[in-house]
Amino acid sequence: MTIAKHHKINYVELPTKRLEESKQFFRQVFGWSFIDYGPDYAAFVDAGLDGGFFRAPLSVSAIKGSALVVLYSAALEETLKQVEAAGGTILQDIFSFPGGRRFHFADPSDNEFAAWSK
Repeated sequence: MTIAKHHKINYVELPTKRLEESKQFFRQVFGWSFIDYGPDYAAFVDAGLDGGFFRAPLSVSAIKGSALVVLYSAALEETLKQVEAAGGTILQDIFSFPGGRRFHFADPSDNEFAAWSK
């Protein structure tokens, strides 16, 4: 886990409809590790920012007003292929924006994320 620093973002929690599928997806595509805390919660580590998934019938989406978690990729096209191969859904194909390129995707629980590269 990251070392807590006063007034800095330290941890993020996200809902998941399918906890085991979400863990497998992020393990396979992004190499995250998980620590289970009972049947309804799994903390993720090795993700840049620590956090956890809690079982809930909800999902996050930027279009619905949720914060968007954006992951960095050194090989954006390869990451897109890995997301698809692991069962993710591409919500917005690769596009340019000031500062780089990115795409949006949904994990197996319909949570929206983005991946970007320079």
